[in-house]
Amino acid sequence: MTRPAGAFRRYRPPLWLIPLPWTLALGLWGLSRQRSMWRDEAATWQVAQRPASGIWYMLGQVDAVHGLYYLLMHGLFVCFGASTTTLRLPSVLATATAATCVALIGHRLTGRWAGLAGGLAFGLLPAVQFYLQEGRSYALVAAGAGISTLLLVTALRGRARTGHWVAYGGVVAVCALLNWLSLLVLPAHLATLLWTKAARGTRTRWAVASTGAVGAALPLILFSRTQSDQVSWIPPLTWHMLIGPAVLLAIGGLGALLDRPRVGRLSAAAVGLPLLAVPQLGLLGISLVQPLFLDRYVLFSMLGLALLIGSALGAAVRAAGPRYPRASRLLVPVALATAVVALLPQALAKRSPASRVDDVLAAAGNVRQLKRAGDAVVFVPAARRDTALVSPDAFAGLRDVALAESPLRSGTLKGEEAAPRRIRAAMLAQRRILLVTDAAEVARPVRGGRDGAKTAVLRGYFTVVADAQVRGRRVTVYERCRQDAGRAGPVPCPPGSG
Repeated sequence: MTRPAGAFRRYRPPLWLIPLPWTLALGLWGLSRQRSMWRDEAATWQVAQRPASGIWYMLGQVDAVHGLYYLLMHGLFVCFGASTTTLRLPSVLATATAATCVALIGHRLTGRWAGLAGGLAFGLLPAVQFYLQEGRSYALVAAGAGISTLLLVTALRGRARTGHWVAYGGVVAVCALLNWLSLLVLPAHLATLLWTKAARGTRTRWAVASTGAVGAALPLILFSRTQSDQVSWIPPLTWHMLIGPAVLLAIGGLGALLDRPRVGRLSAAAVGLPLLAVPQLGLLGISLVQPLFLDRYVLFSMLGLALLIGSALGAAVRAAGPRYPRASRLLVPVALATAVVALLPQALAKRSPASRVDDVLAAAGNVRQLKRAGDAVVFVPAARRDTALVSPDAFAGLRDVALAESPLRSGTLKGEEAAPRRIRAAMLAQRRILLVTDAAEVARPVRGGRDGAKTAVLRGYFTVVADAQVRGRRVTVYERCRQDAGRAGPVPCPPGSG
């Protein structure tokens, strides 16, 4: 059979074929970050390598909010081995999925060019590029929010069946189990339903699916509240924290205006603006009660921003099309190339080890170079023990003299340390001690208790013989000051010798 002339020219590849590989390429580029790993990823790394029973036991003590993610990563480590690729690749794949959802939503609501532009823009957003290669759950939540939003748009276009709403509720529930602040997507979707004046039946089905999702996550929400000390370090809201959300809302608002939003019409503005604004404003509101404002908790709101950016570029293509049909087709590629050039410094920076507050693996390398057989090691604060948990080989032969019970046995992230009095006695029995701590520029003041006892002993009875700082971590080697012959017990160092 003869193929009609021009058939190949009329063929257009599926929209997802472009944003999907584009975002995958952005994610795979510099995936190892020069073989670095920071403290949040170190938590994933060391927990995921525990047995499933050990993870379950730990969740009863700490980090229950990340339980599903830890179990998922445990399964991946078992199947594919522990490596930075296994650690970060799920986030790359999830971000590519989210970009594809943006492309499909934009295509359905505003047209091919809007969908293409939005899908390509998502992976370039600075916040997305930061968590695109992160060994944490935030990109997975963004993918789930993209899928649930796509299912909602399908329903609002009158193409949903019961299975769609079951899938919607299931996806929202899974996202909530990964991070229950993702439930802020529900009021965003409610705003879309009200904006578009959705039919009563649609609103009822949405309410049933949403209630089921919240109900599934409610036990985790209530239980995780008993572990709220984990987020006690988050600072209260300040005015400068509002600058970022204000800029994002201004950009999104401009994109929404270019879409010419009208009440009762399903549009990119009706979907994208609530998806951008409601989670941001909701988290700000929650943070007035308990400080929780971290942009990564609402990373999924960037789906709305990308959708609105795509809508604005789609509007520009449509406006230029009648008068400049050929040039209008170049608008999206030119805008993409301009954005890539403008954001290249940020993209390079986010793929460097310096992009994170510290580097656990670099500190472990310093320990390997500075240690001697029979040395002891202490950590200030105790959470810096993650260096040893991620790189146990680097600490082989060192005695962790403050540790009373390992993280696995105690069901904690950092283990249980002995009482200050015992820590002091154990340290005074050593000739050389390695201190693993934070670099001065990121360190917090050392308070009393165990950490105070450690620092007091080192300052009073030891002197520094070596010191190395790299990427937010510091490794210092201390040696005991010389003792006077004939004097029993520990002798303080002379003033100024430490």
